[in-house]
Amino acid sequence: METTETDIFDIFDFPIQHFPDRSARWLLQDKENVRGLIEIIAAQLASHIDFTQLAQLNRSFVSDTLREQESDIIFSVPFRAGSETEELLIYILIEHQSTVDVTMGFRVLFYMTQIWDSQRREWESEDVPKGEWRLRPILPIVFYTGAQRWNSALSLTGIMDIPDALARFVPAFDTLFLSVKETAASDLTRIDHPFGWLLTVLQQEHADKDLISSALQQAMTHLSELGRERSEQLRRSVAYLILLILHRRPVEERDDLLTIVNDYTDEMEVGTMADAIAGTLFEQGVEQGEARARRADVLKLLQSQFGDIPESLITQINAMQNPAELDTLFDAVLDAETIDDIHLQNGDTR
Repeated sequence: METTETDIFDIFDFPIQHFPDRSARWLLQDKENVRGLIEIIAAQLASHIDFTQLAQLNRSFVSDTLREQESDIIFSVPFRAGSETEELLIYILIEHQSTVDVTMGFRVLFYMTQIWDSQRREWESEDVPKGEWRLRPILPIVFYTGAQRWNSALSLTGIMDIPDALARFVPAFDTLFLSVKETAASDLTRIDHPFGWLLTVLQQEHADKDLISSALQQAMTHLSELGRERSEQLRRSVAYLILLILHRRPVEERDDLLTIVNDYTDEMEVGTMADAIAGTLFEQGVEQGEARARRADVLKLLQSQFGDIPESLITQINAMQNPAELDTLFDAVLDAETIDDIHLQNGDTR
């Protein structure tokens, strides 16, 4: 799949603080980056997986209340073991909050049982005989990008005080785990996969300018060696680095850091790509600022007109992002005789 500017801009439709989540998901929607991740943390399994047949499933198991701290992505792929081939599910939980959750082991198990339960419901709806039911194995992966050291076990016993005699009754399973910020750069780049080099730059996203400059130079040295047949992977990698610079680095550093990327990829017109992305960021920032101001105006007018505002109405208004719709709502409030005369659309139609 070719990475176009439209594809790159698609991940901008979110507040800037969501960059760790959305950018990681965008990277891992690429089959080659999933391969790179598994080769880094479980090389012995990667050789059994046919990544050319990796298929993303359009399903999330993370609840709305937890989306601020994590997101997930799930794939189906053939797994070859000797002469037999089974269907494997790869479940990647992207944890991007800096705080460490000691309940991670329970959360992973909970998501896995949800996946299996969705299979069960599918079989029941299709009247598949129970004797033919076969749960698909799941390879769970926690991809952690937070800065705090992860010192909590990814197991149920980690949050239990349990006598040895009862330990055998606690479900036990393995979880692959990558803490991006804690893993040595040499381990991330051991297989010389582009995904590993991108992660070495992500490690330095909040470091001083010299450190991230050095990481960028090393990464671009290796990325620029990708052959013509892997030009799409280079393009996606460069796009990610541009996004990271524009989202995570101070304005006064951006030109110098983008120059490092540009020096290795002149033929890709990186400067043009960066300018277009920066322009999109600016426009969205202006629009978000306009929406914030209009929401405040609407709420102030509501209070002035009707006094106390129902919490549910405040929540709906705060969820609106389209300045034009907020202008329409402002006019409606002016004309309303009672608060019941105000009718919001179901969701923002931005």
